[in-house]
Amino acid sequence: MKLSDRKKKILQIVVDDYIATAQPVSSKSITEKYMTDISSATVRSELAQLEELGFLSQLHTSSGRVPSIEAYKLYVAELMDKSKLTSKEVGVIKSAFKDHADNLETVVQNAVKVISDLTDYTSVGYTANSDKDKIVKIDIFRYKKSQALLLIVTENTLIRDKFISIPEQMTDAQIIEASELISRMFVGKEFAEIIKLGDVITEEFAVYREIFNNVMLAIEDYVNNGSSKVVMEGEGKILNNPEYSDSEKVKNFLSVVTSKNQLAGLLANESDNIEINIKIGGEDGKDIPEDCSLVTATYSASGVKIGTYGVIGPLRMDYQKVVSVLEGVGKILEDMLTNKE
Repeated sequence: MKLSDRKKKILQIVVDDYIATAQPVSSKSITEKYMTDISSATVRSELAQLEELGFLSQLHTSSGRVPSIEAYKLYVAELMDKSKLTSKEVGVIKSAFKDHADNLETVVQNAVKVISDLTDYTSVGYTANSDKDKIVKIDIFRYKKSQALLLIVTENTLIRDKFISIPEQMTDAQIIEASELISRMFVGKEFAEIIKLGDVITEEFAVYREIFNNVMLAIEDYVNNGSSKVVMEGEGKILNNPEYSDSEKVKNFLSVVTSKNQLAGLLANESDNIEINIKIGGEDGKDIPEDCSLVTATYSASGVKIGTYGVIGPLRMDYQKVVSVLEGVGKILEDMLTNKE
């Protein structure tokens, strides 16, 4: 059934009011606070019909209504008003990344922290290795007789380091020459381009074929199997919400946020753009509690995915605020990383 404009308006009011107060919303409060030109009887009738349609429920026969999962889904899809960050909030975000945009590790930590600070919810961040990341520096240093340290700096200036095997008979001068040859071939290329070079090794590497192969194996292993990182901030903030006075709900929430693998699974397959993705009440088979929602956005800079960030909190989440913060952080972060010198 298609909802009338009045039903949509009333449903929006109920969701907004319940998010703000955590109290069931009555027809009387709607007519007194929001729709003074409509009778309480008319609003009661509309509320009853919305309840029959599955958008609202009553905890008690004499109480007001609370939104259902279906109401939240419709709210975020059609009814929610867009909100803008204040100039103060924009300043907070910019200051969080000031002087740190060249260090991706710090960027991840600061992004998660500022999202949690501005939304007052638990925030999470997930970074995975991208084959679109571009190498700006690569060096090989002898560590032991048959082992060398491979040092790679990407366009996002995140340093990757790994030990590789080298022939024992290689001299230090040969290692330096091999490092320079590999640097000339690899610098300025994306990991994906470099991996393709493995099938077309030039005669230039005939003498250093073993060290070249080991560098290629290290890069392929990093792209395909490198460790992803899950960062979290504000786990305890869920307790600020009155519905989480229920110990069972707290236990269900903590079972998710204390499992890095579970969080990685929730965040790993998001799209490569800043478009907001909202999952409500464990929908789509996602492994989050039915009384929780997850709002995420994936950030990129210069075509390189730099991570997925989001907020996990109660169904009664302030979606307007969360969406505005995620969009604001994403735009500011991407601008800083794209335009950094």
